[in-house]
Amino acid sequence: MKVYTTQPFQLIYSLFEHEYLGYTFESFVVQINSRGELTFSHQNISSKNAKEFGKGLDDVDYELIELMDEMQQDVVVRKFAKKKMKPAEFFDKFYNIEGGNDLVKDEIERYMERRRSEILSRIKGKMLFEMGNDGEPAWRQIEIMEEKATILFHFVKNEDNTHYFPTIKHNGEKLEFQYKGAYLICNEPAWLVVDQKLYSFEKDPEGKKIKPFLNKKFIAIPQKVEETYFKKFVAPLVASFDVFARGFKIKTYREEPFPKLKISELAATAGKNLDLFSNGDKDIEDEGKLLMELKFQYGEHTFPLGKGEGVSVKVEKEDGQFVFKRLVRNILKEKSLRDAMVDRGLNILKGKVTAPKTQAFSWISKNVDWLDENQVEIQQEKQVSDKNYFVGKSSIEIDISEGIDWFDINAVVIFGDYEIPFKELRKHILNNQTEFQLPNNQTAVIPSHWFEDYSELFSFMENGNEDAMKMRKHHLSLVSEMEKSNLAKVQMDRKLAKLKDFTQIDDHPMPEDFSGELRPYQKEGFNWLQFLNQYNFGGCLADDMGLGKTVQTLAMLQSEKESGRTAASLLIMPTSLVYNWQSEAEKFTPELKIFVYTGTNRIKDSKQFEDYDLILTSYGITRLDVEILSEFLFNYIILDESQAIKNPDSHIAKAVKKLKSRRKLVLTGTPVENSTMDLWSQMSFVNPGLLGNKKFFKDEFVTPIEKKRDEQKSQKLATLIKPFILRRHKSQVATELPDKIENVHYSGMTTMQEEKYEEVKNYFRDMILDEIEKKGIRSSQMILLQGLTQLRQIANHPKMVDPEYQGDSGKMEDVTHMLTSIISEGHKVLIFSQFVKHLSLFKEFMERSHIKYAYLDGTTKDRQKQVKLFQENQDLSVFLISLKAGGLGLNLTAADYVFLLDPWWNPAIEQQAVDRAHRIGQKQQVFTYKFITKNTVEEKILALQEKKLTLARDLISTEESFMKSLSKEDIQGILS
Repeated sequence: MKVYTTQPFQLIYSLFEHEYLGYTFESFVVQINSRGELTFSHQNISSKNAKEFGKGLDDVDYELIELMDEMQQDVVVRKFAKKKMKPAEFFDKFYNIEGGNDLVKDEIERYMERRRSEILSRIKGKMLFEMGNDGEPAWRQIEIMEEKATILFHFVKNEDNTHYFPTIKHNGEKLEFQYKGAYLICNEPAWLVVDQKLYSFEKDPEGKKIKPFLNKKFIAIPQKVEETYFKKFVAPLVASFDVFARGFKIKTYREEPFPKLKISELAATAGKNLDLFSNGDKDIEDEGKLLMELKFQYGEHTFPLGKGEGVSVKVEKEDGQFVFKRLVRNILKEKSLRDAMVDRGLNILKGKVTAPKTQAFSWISKNVDWLDENQVEIQQEKQVSDKNYFVGKSSIEIDISEGIDWFDINAVVIFGDYEIPFKELRKHILNNQTEFQLPNNQTAVIPSHWFEDYSELFSFMENGNEDAMKMRKHHLSLVSEMEKSNLAKVQMDRKLAKLKDFTQIDDHPMPEDFSGELRPYQKEGFNWLQFLNQYNFGGCLADDMGLGKTVQTLAMLQSEKESGRTAASLLIMPTSLVYNWQSEAEKFTPELKIFVYTGTNRIKDSKQFEDYDLILTSYGITRLDVEILSEFLFNYIILDESQAIKNPDSHIAKAVKKLKSRRKLVLTGTPVENSTMDLWSQMSFVNPGLLGNKKFFKDEFVTPIEKKRDEQKSQKLATLIKPFILRRHKSQVATELPDKIENVHYSGMTTMQEEKYEEVKNYFRDMILDEIEKKGIRSSQMILLQGLTQLRQIANHPKMVDPEYQGDSGKMEDVTHMLTSIISEGHKVLIFSQFVKHLSLFKEFMERSHIKYAYLDGTTKDRQKQVKLFQENQDLSVFLISLKAGGLGLNLTAADYVFLLDPWWNPAIEQQAVDRAHRIGQKQQVFTYKFITKNTVEEKILALQEKKLTLARDLISTEESFMKSLSKEDIQGILS
């Protein structure tokens, strides 16, 4: 019958006995009449509809309702039946007297008992009823007694037997419960109903200790089984409860505990380790495990931690009379010692723990003094082998001092009274072997943290004199970290120590013949290069593109020349960058004698290098001429775009490592492109041995970092390389940069491209010059424009004039390479061209490379949609724009790089394109790259722009007006 929430109602709990599940509770709401009495209108309530009656419920009610839901027959059947079954079918199968399943029944009973106990612990203050046989939930109320009852167990010895029975008191009054229809609704702990009153008990006795006496006055224990019964049943009662004894004695003793840490060796295949420490250790060779048990000795008795309730009872006979000797343990002291061990990192909360031997003995070694202070005796029990383990204090003492080219390492390992040369542990640490044999035949287990603390030191150490070891100076980060972690005493030049943090490096004067001025961060980079030079270190200058790696390097090379170093340096780069380096060197370091070692007609003789300061060559030439180049001892070998050697197994990586020099330097904006292994190849070139051999680096760093996302390994690797990599992002030096930074990038033509260009140039040159002779410049504008346009398109990519062209384009290679690098650094790029065909080639590249882009030319109808897409979409990095379509009306401040793919006749038009990015609201510096193909009309136009700069700004706005400004000599120069 439905209960209305608009009228008074009462939440009640009803107890009934299920045929199979035992005592069960259900929750109901019952309507209340005008006299405040419960009516027969009631409704079952569960977690599903409890909120409907929320005004009559508190938090405890919600908890009780949920627990009672879990006791309902349908819920139990669903939980324990492996397939869908009806309750009748389930109980017939599992509770059948002949074929039932006792394991399932026992598990169900434990499940129900836990919920009974939880419900009864919360139900005080609630209305509890017995359910009637007709299902009436409020048939008979049960009063829940606030005060707990006490129980006293009696043992009365007679001539023939001993009578055993309990008495119960409540509020000081004896409670008659025998032959009264009393019943237990919960056994663990006991909850007893007597005369419609529900009692709980102090000391939480089990129901089975009371149940036999509900309908029996006493149990008679025959004399012949007295001793067995006393030891098995009576002794536990004496230990935990109040006992009245007649005919035998109960004596109580108190003693102080003596702790013992028992260690026993387990087989290597023993169960899963418990966590001994809060963080895991590296994988160490499994040489078995130890079981560590905490026990306490009281006189002649030894007890495991946590066993019993603090009292132990032993039954003995004295003068023919039974004596129960109660030993009261100091549980507070036991737990205090246990807690102290846990605080020190031993997870022995439950009195025992299994762990790898390295972890166990490491803990003992670290805490041996504390164990002695607290009189904890370590006991060894041999179970698997006859090994006698060393359980004393172990330590390592390391002194590291700076030599001329090395760090000298003097170290000793101490196990108790034995001092062992450090190098004798090297094999064990590197091979993860945990056991070391001492001179007295004891087995010392190497502490687990030693494998973590010293594996890198052992990996990079080399043999010195006798027991001494040494390590290359470029491992100064490792040495500094060991000093910082108190793993070694270090004597090091303070200047050298500062390198690891790039702090307080000495300021070096700029070379006198350097033409130009470095920005502050570039000057710091120059100082850093000089510092590396001073200590014979190699390095990696990894600034963002556009921050001036070239000019910093040239300043360093000019300084080398002025310091009197006469040997030439070798600078290796992609072919497309040779012109740029040559141009920048002429601009900033005109006193450097430059030799360009490229081309098919090069003289293959290393002696010619002696007359120069700097040799420029390409990776391709280096690979071909490695035998010739390796004959010469260079001052510096510098690799630009050094990611070219990221694959250590590539021909070029192997080739550059054959070359000889005093120092090495690599330049790259992307030291890691695809894999952490990229870093190893480049760093092992500049500082051989810094990161160990390839296998070591892969096992120690690449696999943990890339497959396991091991942050600790990432940090260790960063620490090792930090002194030798200088990387500044654009955002870090923003305050030192002008608003706009303009660069001209020169690209060389590929062989096929150059052939195509020369063919078309020769064709148009004769035609144009003849036309000028016959008709004059003004009447030759059409053919002149046609010829120059085709040559400009070929300088971009020959496919723009010949769709069947199968070769490459030098400019296309350079632009796509720089674009990929910039995008990988998280920047956004505007790419302008005045040729839609050129943009189409880049669209194809974007789609092949899966780079998201926006696009705008004269035919685009949804201009603002494209702009919004580029401005707001973080995953979209490139905007391809036709110079004419994008010259006006656009605000593209999301971009911080601008590529001008081809020179415009009027620099002012180019400037408008740049201003699309550099506008009000732009918070970043804008880097502009103008791409010019060397030895083409583009380079000639650029020179003419400079020559006619004022005129161009004021008057030249179209191709026609530019043509009109050209003289016959200008045209001859362009077509030469």
